[in-house]
Amino acid sequence: MKKSLATRTILLSFGAIPLRARKVFFRSILNIFYYLSPKHRIITLQNLIRSFPEKSLTEIIGIAKRTYLNLGTTAAEFFEIPSLTVDNMSNWVTFEGLENYEKALAKKKGILFYTGHFGNWELLAACFGLKNIRVSIIYRALDNPILEDFVAWFRSFTGHKVVPKGGASKRIIELLKKNEMMGILIDQNVSWREGAFVDFFGRPASTSRRFAELALKTGAAVVPAFIIRVSDGKYRIVIHKEVEIIRSGDEEKDRFDNTQKFTGVIEDMVRQYPDQYFWIHQRWKTKKVQIER
Repeated sequence: MKKSLATRTILLSFGAIPLRARKVFFRSILNIFYYLSPKHRIITLQNLIRSFPEKSLTEIIGIAKRTYLNLGTTAAEFFEIPSLTVDNMSNWVTFEGLENYEKALAKKKGILFYTGHFGNWELLAACFGLKNIRVSIIYRALDNPILEDFVAWFRSFTGHKVVPKGGASKRIIELLKKNEMMGILIDQNVSWREGAFVDFFGRPASTSRRFAELALKTGAAVVPAFIIRVSDGKYRIVIHKEVEIIRSGDEEKDRFDNTQKFTGVIEDMVRQYPDQYFWIHQRWKTKKVQIER
């Protein structure tokens, strides 16, 4: 996919700034945003308070502030991604669990990779591509055409394909039959029509059932993967073992139970590294009461 003029301009403008200075800039911007945007600050704090009732308010505020700083660091690093190569990638990341990917691929039914808005998820996609793990990334197209072009190029320049969510089911099934791989973020709030209200940090969170439906229909291996920022500023990419799919014969129950199982893996990771999660998102926006209206 070729870069548009707008994408080239953005990359050149921010890419010309040294990474260290860029981190200071973006972290400062996000720190200011924490104080000047009460709406998003309240969403973040409420999400954290209800997810970690055992933590003190001081601890919650500390996690919230570190969440914003993490987003600032992620934004700054975003403009380093185009300079990544097979040779210099090891300066940024280490891989764990590649054997889990190889076992899943050997089944020849395709792989459904999933992750959440955790760590530097765009860097995860880029490094997968450089590791020759090429996936078709399922995503919701952005409303702004400049941002859409920018993000789509970032997600495809290391060899991935981008597949907008709308009407993509047939295409996804065809690719999985060819033992290809799909990648998706499954931790976003969806409408009650699309979602199953599974437990996420002790509260019902409307979560897309479609991922579980694909797994049940195709028999593709379901493999979670996460990118974790470690103390020295580098990252660990962890590819988990294939998630065993629940098949009881009750389709509706199986969709729910597997969606719950996938979500539980994300929750386990977020509990370990709470300040690397995207708490600003209104993950619990859709409520069960809406079904009755």
